[in-house]
Amino acid sequence: MTYRDHVTRQRRRAATILTLLTAVSVTATAVPTASAAPPAPAAADSPTPDLAAFYGQQLTWSPCQDMQCTWLTVPLDYADPSGPAIRLRVSRVPASGSPARRQGSLVVNPGGPGASGIDFASYVAQFAAPAVAKEFDVVGFDTRGVGQSAPITCMTGVQTTRWLRADITPDTAIERKRLMSLASRLSQGCLRMSPDIARHVGSDDTVRDMDVLRAALGDETLTFLGYSYGTYLGTLYAELFPTRVGRLVLDGAIDPSLDIMAISEQQSTGFQVAMTRFARDCATRRTCPWPGSSRAVLAGINSLLRGLDRSPMPAHKGRDLVQSEGLTALFYSMYSPAVWPSLRTALSQAAAGNGVGLQLISDYASERIGPNRYGSNMASAFPAIACWDTPAAPGAAGLRAAAARWSRSAPVPEMARSMSWGNAPCSTWYGHSDRAPAPANSATTAALLIVGTIFDPATPYAWARSLSRQLPTSTLLTYRGDGHTAYGGNSDCIDDAVDGYLLTGAVPGTGTICR
Repeated sequence: MTYRDHVTRQRRRAATILTLLTAVSVTATAVPTASAAPPAPAAADSPTPDLAAFYGQQLTWSPCQDMQCTWLTVPLDYADPSGPAIRLRVSRVPASGSPARRQGSLVVNPGGPGASGIDFASYVAQFAAPAVAKEFDVVGFDTRGVGQSAPITCMTGVQTTRWLRADITPDTAIERKRLMSLASRLSQGCLRMSPDIARHVGSDDTVRDMDVLRAALGDETLTFLGYSYGTYLGTLYAELFPTRVGRLVLDGAIDPSLDIMAISEQQSTGFQVAMTRFARDCATRRTCPWPGSSRAVLAGINSLLRGLDRSPMPAHKGRDLVQSEGLTALFYSMYSPAVWPSLRTALSQAAAGNGVGLQLISDYASERIGPNRYGSNMASAFPAIACWDTPAAPGAAGLRAAAARWSRSAPVPEMARSMSWGNAPCSTWYGHSDRAPAPANSATTAALLIVGTIFDPATPYAWARSLSRQLPTSTLLTYRGDGHTAYGGNSDCIDDAVDGYLLTGAVPGTGTICR
């Protein structure tokens, strides 16, 4: 499962995390140490008459922060457009150049699922080439069930904290029963607390929302920049609306032919590679708590995780650090090498018995803003969308078997085990999409651009290669580097190629690799 949104936001946070860790480390007291192609779907390029009112709506923009915002009205259920409707929150940064050179809207999605896209429009407008920001309105939106768009709630704040701190690597029958019970309650909570939206948060509906948004923005075709989970939305759009496809950038591709367990298994391998690369880098740094060799670093991390599984570690202001928070900190830090210095500092503190740093990174990843308070509904929206989009995960016996298999030769076994058990909510989810995992099959003739990062832990490079084969009009652009996704400040070579494609539609040469 994908943990959090786009790496650009993480790079912005990295400096903040490191500053806070440095400040905390000065005052903290050290304490003894105690995750054959089917026929093409029927195209829906021409909206049916019962959707005409939604497609013909006029958007009214008003100031919000440093952007403009509006509401888009869409059907709750596309099978019943005359039934209840919901509103989606939409933001934009208007094109800064001459109106005569404006090319339309660039719709962006940061990933997730469950990540808000409202502020993301402002991020993209800042890191894209000035020419892109001059010629395109950069448009973000909260997908249905997320943020301000009919948000789904499956847990109270207390329940969210309990879930985020649950033992995600259960060792005993009692621990396994407890985890599966919590997972089941999460599913039941969605139906109890958000009965209307719960069965309508799937990506199939979101893609239809995207086409309504395209029409309301006044664009004949969709120009789209999607990261991670956003690449899945872009792929589905190309399948369902092939003649409405404009320029699609799919960065950090998801392979639509995989079910949730196959996704998690391959992500598990990706995160293990990333941890090995982090350990190799850490071993050369004077701030590394276990210098000398990557083997020593990995041994230190594994010892730390085993200790946290036995008993929590004192952290900040009376809070204790549990293993699941330590794991979240490790996963989150692998999304960008910019966070690695913060992780080194946090691991040094933890090696001395102080869990403050790891808990701080975990809090950032979970968007914790106070006791049992969170800055978004990500903890509910992520499983609600992810579990709906895929067939059910296996029960406890199957998750246990997968955890054992994936961790057998993993450099950090507890991370591998948690990747399997993290799918526990999807074992008993209340419903699933009618769409089965299958290779992408689009009739579009538009040229698409897929960006893949060689050492991407969350969306392995093999997925980008696979999706490029599935979409014959696509070109694969490769970044030989670390971290999750590439466009947006990692590489001038990548940025220039993506900016050029957005501005002109010209794709880079076949086999282009940016180092």
